[in-house]
Amino acid sequence: MVNLYHNDIDCRISQLVEAKKEHKSTQVALEASHLTIAGLTEIGLSMSKKIERMRAKKQQTRESHLECHQKLQARIQEAEDTIQEQHLVIEALVEEKASLLQTIQGLQEENGAPAPFYDEWEE
Repeated sequence: MVNLYHNDIDCRISQLVEAKKEHKSTQVALEASHLTIAGLTEIGLSMSKKIERMRAKKQQTRESHLECHQKLQARIQEAEDTIQEQHLVIEALVEEKASLLQTIQGLQEENGAPAPFYDEWEE
């Protein structure tokens, strides 16, 4: 009976030793997991900061692009306006030339002068 009791105690001690080894192994794994989680958290925070900087840079680039686009559109509009003004001046000059040619021809006819060739007046 005492022998049986000692066997039971030995068995329990073996179980406790085994449980202690498992506990130690679990504790080591848990500490490793904590280190991994801490490392991943640090990486995540670093990435979040980088993403935020990238978003800010993207917004700044977008605003800069919009400003450049608006300036370019203003320059294009200014050039188109200038071209339109020049076109109107050219049209007015062509009309004035035609009017002057008619006036000259009318004066020549009144004075009995021979009419010049049209090509002479084109120069």
